Amino acid sequence: MYSLVINAPKQQVGKNNKKSFKDILYTGIGQGYALNKSILEKIQIGCKVIVLSKDQRLRAEGTLIELIPTEMTNNHIQRFDVKIENLKNTQYKSEDLNRNGVNAI
Repeated sequence: MYSLVINAPKQQVGKNNKKSFKDILYTGIGQGYALNKSILEKIQIGCKVIVLSKDQRLRAEGTLIELIPTEMTNNHIQRFDVKIENLKNTQYKSEDLNRNGVNAI
């Protein structure tokens, strides 16, 4: 089963309602992630979600419980709020991300 990886870089906090790594860890919601068709085809409810803050070298892992569609990007990619349960800090390990700061690994 694939895992969804989302990045919450400190430098993006406050831009376009982006939340910090700490906020995602506390609320269990990552807001406004652009997930293209190839990623959506690989992930499913119940899969692992890895939340990174690459610039702070932070990592947490939890379980995907819901994807809530929000707006579309200028390139017509659907954005989603990612709801995660049981998020826990883990040892930092980097993961590859696409230009939208996400991946399915």
